Amino acid sequence: MGLLDWVVVAAYFLAMVGIGFWARSRIKNTSDYFVAGGKIPWWLTGISHHMSGYSAAVFVGYAALAYTAGFAVYVWWALSITFACVVGAFLFAPRWPRLRKRLGIISPLEFLADRFNVPTQQVLAWSGAALKVFDVAAKWTASAILLNVFAGVPAAVGILIVGGVTMIYSTVGGIWADVLTDFGQFLIQFVAAIAMAVIVMAKLGGVSSIWTIWSQLPPANSHPFNSSLTLWFFLAYCVIATLSYNGGTWNLAMRFLSTSDGVVARRSMLLSAVLYLAWPLVLFFPMWAAPILLPGLAKPDQSYALLATHLLPAGLIGLVLAGMFSHTMAMTSSDANAISAVVIRDIIPFFRKGKGFLPPRSELLWSRLTTFLFIVLSMSIALKADSFGGVLGLLILWFGALVGPIAVPMLLGMLPWFKKSGPSAAIISWAVGLVIFAVNKYVIPGQVAAMGTNAQAFTVASPVIGSMVVFIVLGFIKPENTPERDAIVDALNIDTDEEVAVREYKAVS
Repeated sequence: MGLLDWVVVAAYFLAMVGIGFWARSRIKNTSDYFVAGGKIPWWLTGISHHMSGYSAAVFVGYAALAYTAGFAVYVWWALSITFACVVGAFLFAPRWPRLRKRLGIISPLEFLADRFNVPTQQVLAWSGAALKVFDVAAKWTASAILLNVFAGVPAAVGILIVGGVTMIYSTVGGIWADVLTDFGQFLIQFVAAIAMAVIVMAKLGGVSSIWTIWSQLPPANSHPFNSSLTLWFFLAYCVIATLSYNGGTWNLAMRFLSTSDGVVARRSMLLSAVLYLAWPLVLFFPMWAAPILLPGLAKPDQSYALLATHLLPAGLIGLVLAGMFSHTMAMTSSDANAISAVVIRDIIPFFRKGKGFLPPRSELLWSRLTTFLFIVLSMSIALKADSFGGVLGLLILWFGALVGPIAVPMLLGMLPWFKKSGPSAAIISWAVGLVIFAVNKYVIPGQVAAMGTNAQAFTVASPVIGSMVVFIVLGFIKPENTPERDAIVDALNIDTDEEVAVREYKAVS
C-alpha cells in the first residue's frame, strides 16, 4: 500500500467516526439508542440488514472456499440467505415492529419474559451473548488478516485499529450511527467491488470472462455443489439462515424493531433479499478467477487481498480495503448495539432489586458502556482465534451450529402454530441443541468425520433440527399456553396504529 491508499483508508475511518458523532444528536433516550424510536425508513433498513449480515470474513474465509470450491460458495451462502429473506419477509420480519409497538420492547429478547418466562429469557440472553462474542471475534480476525496481507500490519494492531474505530462511532451514535454508516459503507464497497471485478475482467479478456473462466478452472468449480459444500449443507444452511437472518442473530432483529410497522419491515427484507441474490455475484467473481491469476496458493484465504495488491493502482487498493472493512464494521457495530440492548434490558434488570429497569439517564450511560465493553472483549477473543479453529471454524461450525438452538424459541415462539410450546419446550429445546453440538464436537468426532463431505452439514444441521423437533413436539405433549401468552402471539398477526410507551421501571414479570 502506498501513501494514497493510506489516505483513502484514513479518510474512510474518519468519515465513519464523523457519522457516529453526528448521529449522537439524534439520541435522547435508550429507545433512540437501540431502535431509533421505530423511525428508520425501509430502504435504509434493507441496506443495513444486508450490510450487517456479513463481514470481511467473506473476503477471507469465503474467498478460500471460492478459490477451492468455485461457484458452490454462491449457492450455499447467497442463495440460502436469499431464501431466508424471502421467507422472513412474510413470516418473521413484520412481527418484530409489532412486538415493539404492542409490548414497548427495545431488546430482541425482552418479549421472552412475557411469551415464556424470565428463566427462559435469561438462559437465551446469557448463552446468546456469550456466543456472539466469538462470532464478532471471527470478524475482527478476518479484518486483521486482510490488513496484514495488504500492508504487513501485525494482526494485533489490525484488530485494534478496526475495532477501535468501530468502538468509537458505535458507542457514541447507537443504532442511528450503525444504519447511517452501513449506508455509507454500502456506497464505498459498491464502488470498490465493481472496480475490482472490472479490472479482473480486463485482465482475463473482458466481459466474456464471466463465462469463459470456467473452462480454465477444474470442472467441479462450476458445479452448484462441490467439496464440503454439498446439497445437504445448502439445505442445512437454508434452515439456519432463516433463523439467523430473521432475528436469531440479534443485530438483525434490531433492524426490524427499528421500523415503524410490518409493511415497512417486509419491504426492507425483500430489498435485502434482492441484494443477497445479485450482489454476491459481483463480489465472488474475482475470487472465482483467482486460481487462474494466482495459481497454487498455499493460503487461499489470502486470494482476494493478493489480487487487489497485484492488480489495482494506488488509491484503489485503499478503497478496496476500506470496502472490505465496511462489512466487518457494519456487522460488528450492529452486534454491539444488539448485545448492549440485551444486557441492559434483559440481564441487568434480573439482578436489580425489584426487577426494574435502570433509570433513563443511567440506562443510556450504561448502554454506551456495555457497547464499549463488548467490543473490547470480542477483540480480546480475536487474538486467540486459532484456538477455536480459525476464522472458518468460528463462523461456520461454532456460530452456525449454535445460533439455531438459541433462535428456535425466539422465532417459532412468535408464530401462531406453536402457541402451545411454552417455557419447558423453550429451555429443553435449547439444551438439546447444545448437547447435540457438544456430542458431535467432543464425543463422536471420529464418527462425524467418517461422513466425509457431509460431516460439516451434519455438524451444523443436527443441533438446530434437534431443537426444532423438541420445541414443536413438547408443545403437543406438554402444552403450556395461557390466555395471556396466546394474546401476545395473536397480536403479531396484524399491524396497528396504537403504540405503547417503552417499558420504563415496570417490573419484569
